[in-house]
Amino acid sequence: MLRGAGRQQLPPVSAMDLFPDGAFVRLRNRVQQTYLYADDDGEGVSLRPHGPAFSLNAVWRVHRVDVDGTTLLLLQGAAYGRYLAISPAEAESGDRGNRAVQRDYGGDDQGALMWRPFRMVDDARYVRLRHDFNRNLRANGKFRFWRTAVTVDTNEGRWTTMMQWTVGTFQLGPELPPLPHPTVNLGGRRGLFRRRRLEADERRTIRHVRANDQGEFDPNNNNWATFHFYGRSVFNLRMQVGIRQDGGAGEYGDGITLAVQPGLHGRLTPLVTDLPRSVDPMDIVVFNTGSQGAQNLVHPDIA
Repeated sequence: MLRGAGRQQLPPVSAMDLFPDGAFVRLRNRVQQTYLYADDDGEGVSLRPHGPAFSLNAVWRVHRVDVDGTTLLLLQGAAYGRYLAISPAEAESGDRGNRAVQRDYGGDDQGALMWRPFRMVDDARYVRLRHDFNRNLRANGKFRFWRTAVTVDTNEGRWTTMMQWTVGTFQLGPELPPLPHPTVNLGGRRGLFRRRRLEADERRTIRHVRANDQGEFDPNNNNWATFHFYGRSVFNLRMQVGIRQDGGAGEYGDGITLAVQPGLHGRLTPLVTDLPRSVDPMDIVVFNTGSQGAQNLVHPDIA
């Protein structure tokens, strides 16, 4: 037998069976033992520990797509609805590869959101998420534990354990949870001048449309009503959207359910947590609570 013949690299084995379409999952890094987390700025992705209660920011919904006959994986954050993607920007000094980010599913470079999961051939308990050109999702800070950034990097001929993840699943919740208590301004210092300046900085554009009871709505967001919203409270947002429904004669949030649409191709995600700290515009679809359209919205049971 030729020298080295017994060390031939085995072909990759797909792990797509661990990611059924529509399922809610969590990814735990093999080394850090922490979870893939959608940061509350609405853009960054990091690793966070479990905590006393599992955070919705560490839950991702599986979205499968078919591209030229190949099934690819997208991961949609359950908190804000945005998708895990690779950024063209390089990682910060001390981290490897390119930044992993959250972004909407629409516009240019949709391939940045698409992944292929493979089992580790030496230990099938772990998977790697491959992007293009053999780049893989990875943790950082193996010897500097305070570095929690998640990046996408080449494997350089070997599969570092920083690129390996375990996959956990969640059952669907029986109903959407109640919204958090209303707030004036999340995270702001007290004081009139300071509060006004923070609220001005946090102004974002809200586009909203009413769905019928079957869940159908005008998909062209250029036709949707718009207004400026201050702060991050989802409770206050529901009230403001409700007031503006039906030509300004709507309800004060009673009887309606909100979902965010993250881009033209993004799946609707119910809004049940306070908004991210970014001021990016948000597209909101309004459902009559209890309607078939509202009942079609799904949420993980993380209790």
